[in-house]
Amino acid sequence: MPAIAIAQAGGPEVLQLVQRPVPRAGPGEVLVLVSHAGVNRPDVLQRLGRYPPPAGTSDLPGLEIAGRVVAVGEGVADDWLGHSVCALVKGGGYAAYCLARAEHCLPVPADLSMAEAAALPETLFTVWHNLFERGHVRDGETALVHGGTSGIGTMAIKLGKLFGVRMIVTCGSDDKCAAALRIGADHAINYRSTDFVAEVRALTGGRGADCTLDMVAGDYTQRNLDCLAEDGRLVTIAVLGGAQAEINMAKVMGKRHTLTGSTLRARPDAFKALLAAEIADNAWPFVEEGALRPEIDRVYPLAEAAEAHRRMEAGEHIGKIVLEVGSHESASGADVGARGFVSGR
Repeated sequence: MPAIAIAQAGGPEVLQLVQRPVPRAGPGEVLVLVSHAGVNRPDVLQRLGRYPPPAGTSDLPGLEIAGRVVAVGEGVADDWLGHSVCALVKGGGYAAYCLARAEHCLPVPADLSMAEAAALPETLFTVWHNLFERGHVRDGETALVHGGTSGIGTMAIKLGKLFGVRMIVTCGSDDKCAAALRIGADHAINYRSTDFVAEVRALTGGRGADCTLDMVAGDYTQRNLDCLAEDGRLVTIAVLGGAQAEINMAKVMGKRHTLTGSTLRARPDAFKALLAAEIADNAWPFVEEGALRPEIDRVYPLAEAAEAHRRMEAGEHIGKIVLEVGSHESASGADVGARGFVSGR
């Protein structure tokens, strides 16, 4: 099967189109004929050599996919065969075929494109767990989200508004602030020209935000705390600004702040299964009824994965970057093993 491999740690040019054996579905797994795969910041970090895949998983990048189930492993019912799904995976998404845990898959509604479906799992799982489960945000509260036009930021805006949360975001330009407002943010702050701490406090009448979703860390950490309300929650999901932070613990105690954070890729399969079930019950109905759609920036052919990475690193994108994997005629006759089939396109 065609796949994109990382030849060595380095720039986008190290992404190479190669031929790899089709993986075989093991116990509890489904084999997906991939139509599209989402591109995410962790893919870039893996390419740079800063985010190695968990032991025992594919070395190919790609953490979310959409496609058709063509084989099932032991313990998975045959009626999965032929179903269109999107899935959160630990790796291997930049390929014609990818393995997924059955319990980490969600059904693709008929009116949802495969490109849109592939753009949902990573951001939806991340935002749901961190903003709603760890951040405990609820209707009537105010949330601050950095990177408002990123894949995470745009999903946070859309999901937050569906649950009655007032959404304030930061962006790096006036044009991106305008895009965030178009997507649904209540307020967008250009952090390059405005002190976001002062602006958040002004927008909330001095009270502050109830929850902040942050992917910067570093010297943003104390600033994030300074614009939280009493009993506010700071949730960190990345450390793009540095892993070390100095904070005033007296302020944390005085306002009863909660600091938390998480990573998703290395969490146990059982945890991700529970998270998928929560999303299926609470957020997926919005997808099924058409009320929740990802913001798609651009779709690249699989062979242009390097260009997709360059666009992400340039910070020009608004929403999700997606790879179209589906044009893989050479894979249509592969022996997929396990119980299943491969049909031509």
